[in-house]
Amino acid sequence: MEQAVRKIALLGMGTVGGGVYEIIERQKEEMPFKIGAALEVVKVLVRNKAKYADRIPAEKLTDVWEDVIGDDSIDIVVEVMGGIEPARTYIKAVLEKGKHVVTANKDLMAMHGHELLELAGEHHCDLLFEAAVAGGIPIIRPLKQCLAGNNITEIMGIINGTTNFILTKMKEDGMDFGEALQLATDLGYAEADPTADIEGYDAGRKLAIMASIAFHTSVTFDDVFTEGITKITAKDMRYAKEMGCSIKLLGIAKNTETGIEVKVHPTMIPENHPLAAVNDSFNAVFVHGDAVDDAMFYGRGAGALPTGSAVVGDIMDVARNMLFNCNGRIGCSCYKNLPIKRIGDTTSRYYIRMRLEDRAGTLAAMAGVFAENDASIAILLQKETIENDAEIVVVTHEVAEKKFMDAIKKFSSMEMVKEISSIIRVYALGNI
Repeated sequence: MEQAVRKIALLGMGTVGGGVYEIIERQKEEMPFKIGAALEVVKVLVRNKAKYADRIPAEKLTDVWEDVIGDDSIDIVVEVMGGIEPARTYIKAVLEKGKHVVTANKDLMAMHGHELLELAGEHHCDLLFEAAVAGGIPIIRPLKQCLAGNNITEIMGIINGTTNFILTKMKEDGMDFGEALQLATDLGYAEADPTADIEGYDAGRKLAIMASIAFHTSVTFDDVFTEGITKITAKDMRYAKEMGCSIKLLGIAKNTETGIEVKVHPTMIPENHPLAAVNDSFNAVFVHGDAVDDAMFYGRGAGALPTGSAVVGDIMDVARNMLFNCNGRIGCSCYKNLPIKRIGDTTSRYYIRMRLEDRAGTLAAMAGVFAENDASIAILLQKETIENDAEIVVVTHEVAEKKFMDAIKKFSSMEMVKEISSIIRVYALGNI
């Protein structure tokens, strides 16, 4: 029997595109045995053909979109360009022509995933995006398939390697934020403009995608509360360690009785939590389901080959589906329309570090403000005296965000409060 050949177009040849191309070439001899067909990259769309002339055969390189969309022999289009446009326009055109799509584009899927998945369903096409969330770590397929028998109530993860590397260096080496960021930049973990990472936007996009799948409701990046790590200090790291905790930038999605919570922010977690041991540029996603209980997925969350591995896995899935004429079998799963809660309507525990006048009555006044806003104190520590001020660390019990922020607003107007130095949300501290 003549061997089937699945022809592929790559849109983009950056870090991820290069990894995808390398893996396909490396696995070329084994693909027929793994998926019942050969894979061949026949077109690579780039801006500057000369830049890739030493890596890609000239007949495969093009800088003209029409060379891709007009080639009816292409079966699978792999979008690794990034950004919203022109990626969205290209993918829509591909799906409308009945071709299958694999993408690693978290920005696009976090904002327009529902629209594109619906379009793929209309044309009985596959639209797979495993690489859009956690690089080489499988999480989309487990949520859609392996864990589909569960009612998933919570997803919590370290889903940005740059910020995890920075926080690890702050904790282990006592670096301040600026020093750790510079190291991350020097080592290639941080982009020249690290804003998307350090402000939590990258993690927010990934969380929106996971929450949509896990809770069967369309969640976009605009629904996610984001707070970055720029205000975390080495002192906060030290105090957290003294309380048996680590500080991580976590994406947290919960399906509660009153709606979905989706938020990304620095979080103090106990050292005995599995996520506390995830260090450097590694990522991990922690899932709680009613049947599976707890499961954690851990590994490299970025990089040419780890991310390329996830993209090629999706390509292989598409090729297998083509062999058995079952493309489009797992599409959009957002059949619910659950409400999404504003951050003020969520609850948490809080760590707050502030400087108060070191005189009689200040602690009582502080406690009174918390009490007025239904925030009870679990831990109260006086850490040091700075001139005539006392540095105070407070950890609250669970309290509504809007109530806690009302207390902070009140503190900001009080003469006895010299500085509110740090506020960090706390994820469980045992029975404290």
